[in-house]
Amino acid sequence: MKFYLLDDDRNIRRILTQIITDRELGTVCGAGSNGHEGLEEVFDLKPDIIIADLLMPEMDGITFVEHARPGLPDTAFIMLSQVSSKEMISAAYEAGVEFFIQKPINSIEVENVIQKVRQNLTMKRTLQKVQELFTEDIPGTLPEESETITTDDGDETLPSHQESLATLQIILQRLGISGDIGSRDITTVVEYMILHHAKAADLTLHELCSQFCDSPKSMEQRIRRAAAAGLVNLAHLGLEDYGNEIFTEYSNTLYNFEQVRKEMDYIRGRSDKHGNIKIRNFLNALVMYCVHK
Repeated sequence: MKFYLLDDDRNIRRILTQIITDRELGTVCGAGSNGHEGLEEVFDLKPDIIIADLLMPEMDGITFVEHARPGLPDTAFIMLSQVSSKEMISAAYEAGVEFFIQKPINSIEVENVIQKVRQNLTMKRTLQKVQELFTEDIPGTLPEESETITTDDGDETLPSHQESLATLQIILQRLGISGDIGSRDITTVVEYMILHHAKAADLTLHELCSQFCDSPKSMEQRIRRAAAAGLVNLAHLGLEDYGNEIFTEYSNTLYNFEQVRKEMDYIRGRSDKHGNIKIRNFLNALVMYCVHK
């Protein structure tokens, strides 16, 4: 993994470089002291991960991310901050920041956060490979027993069918919906999407549900209600603790963070509108988690 470091404090850049190097987390391909300098370099360097300070002179970290992210869709952003303001943290998440590292810097926290971001990047890249499989003309299946398959470039392996379903159940439990009747429907649909990727690629949720019952509308409604319940539970976690591990991971993958924030505003009585869910994106993200080893 290639890192770019952005902080007006030279000592912070030096410490981060040492942690990344000593713990073999990747290589530092560049560093800058302000947002303008960073924008001049990152588009050419194309780092995998950018660690940027929130409060910098001339251009703050949020503004930098807002300018850099559109041109670096495959780059993950981590933000350094001493600020505990929920409004500012929320703005950073909306800009595209995936995780925060609190100052003063703790090497263990830095390593843990970087490992999580590395894992998320790997999963996103695996999803891209899976989506490519979805567009193939010839239907295929994942193995149903204990063996694994390897992607075309030989870099990744996809877990077995049973491992994938076990992963799915863990995620549904974390969302607090494993006991919901709709979670069984979600499991059925996700399993079908994994086993019949090419055939399922262009199907709507209604068409997917039609594969299993004579009342696809009822099944579809149960899935939507379960996904909505997961959104509500996630929003409550965020209200209690913005740094909650489940909240930070799934609000940016299974759901859209902006919509999670809308649900949080609804719960707090600041809005009369719930957050929305793109159910196909939700299911595709579940598939991503299931097929990533």
